[in-house]
Amino acid sequence: MTLKHLGDMKIHDIDQAHVWHPYSSLSQPLPTYHVTSAHGIRLTLGDGRELIDGMSSWWCTIHGYNHPQLNAAVATQLEKMSHVMFGGIIHEPAAELAQRLVDITPEPLDKVFFSDSGSVSVEVAIKMALQFWQAKGRAEKSHLLALKKGYHGDTFAAMSVCDPETGMHHLFNKVLQQQVFSESPRCPFGDTWDQQYLADLEQQLITHQNQLAAVILEPIVQGAGGMWFYSPDYLKGVRALCDKYDVLLIADEIATGFGRTGKLFACEWAAISPDIMCVGKALTGGYMSLAATLCNAKVASGIGESEAGVFMHGPTFMANPLACAVANASIELLLASDWQGNIARIEAQLKEQLTPCKTYSTVADVRVLGAIGVVEMKDFVDVAALQKRFVDAGVWIRPFAKLVYVMPAFNIEAADLSQLTAAIVDVLNPD
Repeated sequence: MTLKHLGDMKIHDIDQAHVWHPYSSLSQPLPTYHVTSAHGIRLTLGDGRELIDGMSSWWCTIHGYNHPQLNAAVATQLEKMSHVMFGGIIHEPAAELAQRLVDITPEPLDKVFFSDSGSVSVEVAIKMALQFWQAKGRAEKSHLLALKKGYHGDTFAAMSVCDPETGMHHLFNKVLQQQVFSESPRCPFGDTWDQQYLADLEQQLITHQNQLAAVILEPIVQGAGGMWFYSPDYLKGVRALCDKYDVLLIADEIATGFGRTGKLFACEWAAISPDIMCVGKALTGGYMSLAATLCNAKVASGIGESEAGVFMHGPTFMANPLACAVANASIELLLASDWQGNIARIEAQLKEQLTPCKTYSTVADVRVLGAIGVVEMKDFVDVAALQKRFVDAGVWIRPFAKLVYVMPAFNIEAADLSQLTAAIVDVLNPD
């Protein structure tokens, strides 16, 4: 039996019987929707309906689906080689991508380690920080300082720096490395800055500096932890405090990288450079999984002086040539476009058209930054019920917890964006 012989109902039957979806239960599965194809910003369902995608497949498809330039990059590379091990081998797509990343990320990040996914890139970043301090004879610096309400991935080291109380991974707290946490940034993006916003983080650094290898944070946007946008002054202050207390800074730009916030990388809002940076998601334009962890020469040379003499990590599919080739094409496409103008246009439209939600008794807040629009509800939403209503309205929006949010492709047209926002305004209307 091959997929081409499976009808819509059979696919749903197999899905319900055997397929485990992210953050779902097999005993009480949420409804799923059979997608047969995707072009531009539209998903086509098995029953023929078309949905405007408001999620960019969780931040990834910044150019939309089935883009001819990205398709061509994959096809061209496929004719040469789809994969080759990276141990002892270099290939043109990886070399080109490494150079591109060095060129576009904040200086002096100039060393690039490729991996398979965002979570793994965080694992790599944490391991880099720990191995750096081991090499310096400071093995006691073996913990990280993270922000409450943060999210950094689903693997074990990544889980350990996610929110320890209300986050998705609190069930694992007893078996995770016990990290140090500071209060989440409470200084909204664009509000007046007060140095007191950094008081708790500095106190944690003072108390634990001899045990801390690094501070890890999502710059400017706390994603899965609440889609919260905080002041660049906070990020600038964290950089200064890390320098003051001799702690590395890890910036998790997996969600924010490649233009989503209005800057190519969110660290640019504060004009700072981390010691280690993680990128992923939009790196390949959503075509396949690829991530990278960049670091500066200080970190790289320190690791080289460690007992092992090498960095102790090596994913089988790191620097996959197909993924690197399409990543190069995606970055080229992004930089050649008026991406800043597109983001500004999307931001302005989201701010205007989501405003009615502020009047709803069920809504706690509405906030927009770049190509991210968020409606925060006062109570947790019924995901299945809302999802169906959005699909019936011809849009794909995936609520989470108390959040109804969109992060569309950068090339979305105004009329299509209006359909997304109109669906949110209508579906969330309590009257």
